[in-house]
Parts: sequence; structure tokens; C-alpha cells
Amino acid sequence: MRLRIVVTAAALGAALASAAFANETYKFDQAHSTIGFSVHQFLGATHGKFAKFDGKIDIDREHPENSSVTARIDVRSIDTGIVKRDNHLRSPEFFAVEKYPEITFKSRSVKQTGPQAGDILGDLTMHGVTKPITLHVKLLTSPNDKQTRWAVTTDPLKRRDFNLMFAQAAESVSGIGQTVAINIEIEATRAQ
Repeated sequence: MRLRIVVTAAALGAALASAAFANETYKFDQAHSTIGFSVHQFLGATHGKFAKFDGKIDIDREHPENSSVTARIDVRSIDTGIVKRDNHLRSPEFFAVEKYPEITFKSRSVKQTGPQAGDILGDLTMHGVTKPITLHVKLLTSPNDKQTRWAVTTDPLKRRDFNLMFAQAAESVSGIGQTVAINIEIEATRAQ
């Protein structure tokens, strides 16, 4: 899923920026952030987002590699704009939200790749499966702002890697692509 893991991006961007402050914590601003995804379906694409999530970015400006990001997504908040489809995605046939109510991300390392850009390697847990992913983040605002905005991208996620597959017979005729693109923009506010 192309979850816009902007939260992680915010943490990385802040960590990579130079400033007088040694350590800072930023919290995701859910009202001004988006964690979205798109997946190929038949001749077009299905787009969606998660409405409920939270996250935290701990930035060590002197040693950005020691910065960290954590994020949690409430899978029940999935929204593709079609209630019937959303209910199906929440069902035991797909996300099984009663058993797996959250998607989580926890960073393991941060690497600066540019003046306001970097890569965050971490563990994504979804549908009971944990896989390593790399988030590519870019700070879109000044690193010294109280509120920062980040753009986050990642390589498309493979549904099969997270056991997000329909029954064998349905999978072959579903027309749903095997990869999910994640699109994330995170606005994070410095904690007081």
C-alpha cells in the first residue's frame, strides 16, 4: 500500500536539518496529514486513505542517525469513498480488522540523502506480518518551524507479502493489482 507515511518523513526531515536544538519531538497533526494508497483495478485505479492515525518523530539534530519515527494507523478508518467496499476491506476476507486493527511502523535507522531529504529504514507490521521497508522523505518546510510538512514515498508494497489476498478463486478474477502504491504527506507539530 502506498501509505503516505509522512509521519516518518517528518521525523527524518527534521532529523536531517541543521539547527541549534539538540533533541526535539514532533507529533503528527492528523487534521493536516494524509496517509493514502492506490491500487490498480481493471482499467483504472482504486484510491483510498486512512482517516485515523498518530505518530511521533524524535529528532536528534546533532546525530540524525539516532532519530526515530513511530506511527500507528487504525485500519478500521479505511475510506475508499464506497461504504460497501470499505466494509469488505475490513472483513475477515481482507484486512480482518477485528484480529488486526492496526498497521504500525517503527524506524530502525535514518540516513541523510540530501540537505532536507533522507531514507528511513523500519519495520512495517500489517495483517500480522512484519516486513522491512524504506521510506524516502523530504522536508517541505523550514526545519526550524514549529510545524513541519513532509512528503513520504516508498516502493510499492506487495499485497502477497502481507497475506492480503482474496480466496484463490476470487483472486484470479478480482482484477485487483498485486502492488499498492503509498502516498503520504505529514504535518507534524513540535511538542512543547
